Formats: sequence, structure tokens, C-alpha cells
Amino acid sequence: MADTGLRILMVAPTPYFADRGCHVRIYEEARALRSLGHDVRIVTYHIGRDLPGIPVTRIPRIPWYNRLEAGPSWHKLYLDLLLLAKAASLSLSFRPQIIHAHLHEGAGIGWLLKLATRAPLVFDYQGSLSGECIDHGFFKADSRVARIFRRVERFINDRADRIVTSSGAGYSDLRDAWGVPPERMVPVMDGVDTDRFCPRDRNEARTRLGIDPHVPVVAYLGLMNAYQGTDLLLDAIGLLKARGVHARFLIMGFPHERYRAEAEARGIGDLITFTGKVDYSDAPLFLSAADLAVSPKLSLTEANGKLFNYMACALPVVVFDTPVNREILGATGSYARLGDAADFAERIAALLADREGLQGQGERVRARAVGEHSWQARGTLLTQVYRAVVGTPAG
Repeated sequence: MADTGLRILMVAPTPYFADRGCHVRIYEEARALRSLGHDVRIVTYHIGRDLPGIPVTRIPRIPWYNRLEAGPSWHKLYLDLLLLAKAASLSLSFRPQIIHAHLHEGAGIGWLLKLATRAPLVFDYQGSLSGECIDHGFFKADSRVARIFRRVERFINDRADRIVTSSGAGYSDLRDAWGVPPERMVPVMDGVDTDRFCPRDRNEARTRLGIDPHVPVVAYLGLMNAYQGTDLLLDAIGLLKARGVHARFLIMGFPHERYRAEAEARGIGDLITFTGKVDYSDAPLFLSAADLAVSPKLSLTEANGKLFNYMACALPVVVFDTPVNREILGATGSYARLGDAADFAERIAALLADREGLQGQGERVRARAVGEHSWQARGTLLTQVYRAVVGTPAG
């Protein structure tokens, strides 16, 4: 039965939708909540694209800013001021009962909206603001800017009525490193639409991608940068080539031109199919071309949403050994030592060598996705969080 609907304003300080993990979380949360009877509106930047079924309001067009990739930027200072103004304008007519803010910038905007509207603020935490900036090389960990960002981050963390964390590791980090009381937090992991993401026609996928139907394929889908471990993935491919491991690497995502050139310079370009950005609707088919998938992401606390899509498509997964990856994959994952490209290559080689075992492991990861990680369940949990902060019983 659909829940009695709430009016929910989602603040998304990002170029939504741009076919990457944070945006998938925003979209799928909104879609699950609307299926439960809630009225969800997303307010976001001027760039990105609208997906059907979710009303989106955008800031005025900024002709010189068209960056879709993740990561910090000083341009966000004025973009977020415009986002605050647009969200405040929308609030006058929409009269939100819940402000659901993504990322720290969104939570800062959400706090100001909360002061104006008296609607409670739910902060969707996907990782540390200062930690992300340091990981992206935006500033150094011991710099004055880093200290300022940490103070801002702590202030924002303390403003939300509830914080929903996209991983248990994020929950622990907020509790232990930032002193957020456990009663103000609820873990709400990423999920997956297991009807949309499921094994598709392998031959069709390989035909569309121009890949030999008989060669083993290792897939990666997501953003491409050092923070996501793309450089380490190229290191691993080089090691596998030197060992004579026979496979094709299907690397899907953006920005890819630098990595294409790097692969050619390393002499491994002949092993890799770079697709560039893949539309979210095409992702299930293209993943079905693969025998296994990889995610060399290095963060110890940020979510890793691509794993859910891999799992739902019945792909065994090789990752680095982090708390987030363990939480998602459990016993179904293949874990390499953090940051160790040689061990990562070894895990890939071991899976490729066990062709019969691959299918069984794929069935196990698919079963885990279906049984534990549906977006509908996440929407129900978010509804419980909302009801708690507005003081209305679920029903």
C-alpha cells in the first residue's frame, strides 16, 4: 500500500543527471519515493539531463560552466548561491515538508531552507567534504584551507535533523571522527533496480560493442580518474598482459581520452575497449558483455554504487579490500590489498582461470543483490526516517 505522501524537496548541488554513482542514488531514491506516494522535486544545476517521471528545477544557464565530472571546483561557490535562490523560490510554491539534501553543499543550502520553511532537514551523506577535496588534490591535508573546510564540514554535520549515510563506513566515520551522535544517523545504503539491471543478451551486447564473442571480458563502468583507481587499473592490465593472460577490458565511463592515450603509450591499448560515457539505460546491456567486473576505487568511506549494478547483472567483482566494499559484497567479493595493482591483477587472473566457478559466483552475487539491495526497500527506510523527523507515524 502506498504511504500517505509527503512533499519532499531534494537539493542536488551537482550537474544531475550525468550517468554516475551519486546521480544514480539521487534518481533511484526519488523514483522509489514517488512509487510510495511521495511528491519529490529535485532542484539542481543548469547542466545534466532530465529523466522521465521526476520533476526537476534548474538554476539559470551559466554558459561558461559545463563540467559533468565529479570533484571540487571553485565555480561551485556561485553555482550554489544560485541553487539556494532557486530552491528558496521553489519552496514558496511547493511548501516542502521534508528537505532532503545531497552532499555537504546541499546540506548547507538545506539548513538555510530549513530556517526559512521550518521543514526538517535530512542530509544524504556520501563521504567527507574535506576528505574528497584532499583525495582529488584540491588542497593538501595540512593546509589552512583544509582546516577551514573541516570546520565548515563539522558545522554542516551538526545542522541536520537526520543524516542518512550511504555506507556503514560513512556512519562509523561520522560517529568516530566527527562526533555525530548515533541517534541522529541512519545507514541507507545504495541499492539497485534488479528488474532493470539483470543479465541481458550477451551476443547482442558484444555485437554492439564490437567485441569477439569468445574472448573473456573484464568490465569497468564509472568515472575515470586517479581517485577511482583508473591508473591502478591500467597498471594491473599491463601486468596481466606481461603474464600472457588472455582477456579484453571493457572500460566504460568518462573522461576517457587521457586514459586512452595513456593505454596506447603503455602498449596495452590493444586489450582495451573504451566506450566513453554510457547512458544509464544502456548500462545493463553493456555490462552483460562481461564475464566479471572491477572497481579499483580507493576511498575507505565513500559509497561505491557501481557494485550494486555489477551484482544485479550477475558479474563476479574484484575490488580493493575496504570496509565499504566488504559491506556491499560480503563473501561474494574478490578482495585485493588496498592500492596494490599486482594483487588486483592476480585476483582478476584467478577468476578468469576458473571459468566454471565464474558462473556460480555470478549467481551468488545476483542473489545477494535481489535479496538485500533493492531500491524499493531503501525507499521504505527513507520514509521511516522522514516520518520520525516530522513526528508522523508511517502508514
